[in-house]
Amino acid sequence: MAALKDAQESPIHGDILEVVFSHVPLVYLLPACHVSKSWNRAVFSSLTHVNPIKPWLMILTQCPRAPHVITIHAYDPRSHVWLEIKQKPLIAIKHASAVRSSHSSVFYTLSPTEFAFSIDPLHLKWNHAPAPKVWRTDPIVARVGNRIVIAGGAFDFEDNPLVVEAYDIEKGAWAKCQSMPELLKGSTASTWLSVAVAGDTMYLTEKYSGMTYTFNPIANLWNGPYDLRPDQSVMFCVTGTLGKRLAVAGIVGEGENVKGMKIWILKGELGSGIAMKEVGEMPKEMVEKVMGGSEFGLGSVVVNWVGEFIYVANPVQVEEVVVCEVVNGGTCEWLSVKNACTNDGTRMKRVVLSGVDVCFENLQREVGICMKVM
Repeated sequence: MAALKDAQESPIHGDILEVVFSHVPLVYLLPACHVSKSWNRAVFSSLTHVNPIKPWLMILTQCPRAPHVITIHAYDPRSHVWLEIKQKPLIAIKHASAVRSSHSSVFYTLSPTEFAFSIDPLHLKWNHAPAPKVWRTDPIVARVGNRIVIAGGAFDFEDNPLVVEAYDIEKGAWAKCQSMPELLKGSTASTWLSVAVAGDTMYLTEKYSGMTYTFNPIANLWNGPYDLRPDQSVMFCVTGTLGKRLAVAGIVGEGENVKGMKIWILKGELGSGIAMKEVGEMPKEMVEKVMGGSEFGLGSVVVNWVGEFIYVANPVQVEEVVVCEVVNGGTCEWLSVKNACTNDGTRMKRVVLSGVDVCFENLQREVGICMKVM
C-alpha cells in the first residue's frame, strides 16, 4: 500500500510527460494546458518536438431538403481520430443555398442576391457580401491574399463566359478583372478546372489536358499557357501545392481503365522547359477504394492539398479517405482511413471537403465550440 501511495503522489514530468501528451488527441490537450504551468510547458513542448500538429481534413455535409442542417467533421492525422464539430448557436448560419468548394480552402454559397464565404480554419464563421455582378452556377472560387477570386462558371445567357471578378475582403467591394484566356472558353466551370494558390498567384489547370494558366489579381494579369501534364500516360490531373511548391496529382490510365495515381513536384519555375519530379504513387488497393466502381467517373474524385498533406476522396462514395504525407521533401507515405462520420443517409446529402491548417491557438480561441472524438 505504501508503494502504491508513493506512485500516486509522484508527479509525471519532463520528457515522460511530453511523450504521454504525444499520444493524447489534440482536443484533449486544451484542458491539460490549464492544470499547471509545468503541464502547459509540456503540452507545447510535445507539440513542438515530439508529435507536431498536422493539417486536418474537414468534411461538411448538408441536407438538400433542409439546407440549414449542416454538420462538420474533421480528421486529425496527428492523433488518427475523427472529430464531430458543433457550432456555437450565435454563429450557426442558416444557409439558403448549397454549400460548395472548388477544391480550395474556401467554403461558399452563391445566390442571385448574396455571396457568403468561410475562410477561417474551422469553417465556423461566415462572411456575407453582395452577389457578384455576373450570375454563375459552377465557378472557380479561391482565396488569393485578401481577395476572393471568382472565375468562369457563368450562365449561357451571359455575354462573357470567361468573366472574372474579385472581392476585396478588407474593402468589402467587388472589382472586375481581366477575363480568362480564350483557350479556356469551353471549360470554364470547376467541373473541368483545378485551382491552386501559391502566394499572390492562382493556378488554373484544365484537368484532362494539363493546360495551365496563372493569374495575379494584384497585377490583374493572366500568363500561360503552360503544359503541366507530366507525361502522356496521365489522363486526368489536378494541381496543388506541397508547402510552397507547385505539384500535380495525375491519374494514369486509358479510358475507364484507371491504373493508378502518381504525385509530381515542379522543379524550378514555370516556363518553356518545365521539369517535374515524381515523388510517389498511390498503392493500387487504395486507388480501387476511392475510384473503383464509381459510375460518376474521374470527375467525382476530389484532391485536397494542405501543407505537406494530400487528401484524396470521392464525395459520391466517401466511406474511405486516402491520406498522403510527403516527408523529407520527396517521399510519399500513404494511409487509407475509414470515414467514421458516414451513415446510411450520407449518400443523400451534399458532401464538401477542404484541407485546413489548424493551430493550437485556433482551438483555444474557439472555446464555445464542442469537439467530440468519434
